[in-house]
Amino acid sequence: MRVSVSACLVGQKCRYDGNHCKRDILDTFLKEHEIIPVCPECLAGFSIPREPIEILDGKVITRSGKDVTSSLEKGVEKALSILKENKIEIVILKSRSPSCGVGFTYDGTFSGCLIQQDGMFARALKKNGFFILQVD
Repeated sequence: MRVSVSACLVGQKCRYDGNHCKRDILDTFLKEHEIIPVCPECLAGFSIPREPIEILDGKVITRSGKDVTSSLEKGVEKALSILKENKIEIVILKSRSPSCGVGFTYDGTFSGCLIQQDGMFARALKKNGFFILQVD
């Protein structure tokens, strides 16, 4: 089975701070599957490291207030294309991310507060019928 995973969860240093958030618990599950890592933020052309982004009133903004919504939308479309081309059956996403978060993301104030909303990529995956798992 082909599984797509948020690239940061499998050790790729693609987070805004230049780090990863590898989850060793995934190693056991994923060793039996073909893995396709994706990072919509990298596919959007965002640098590593980069200014953090959050969703505020439906817009994706940087900490300094720059609207990067259209860039992330392009990254999401590229990621969706990769998943469709590879006939992905399961997608494992990083929690709370403005792109990958399922159910809850940060509220757009850069204060660490969470609100009930999906990240942009998670929303697109749901709309396209993908089966999603989330890892904290």
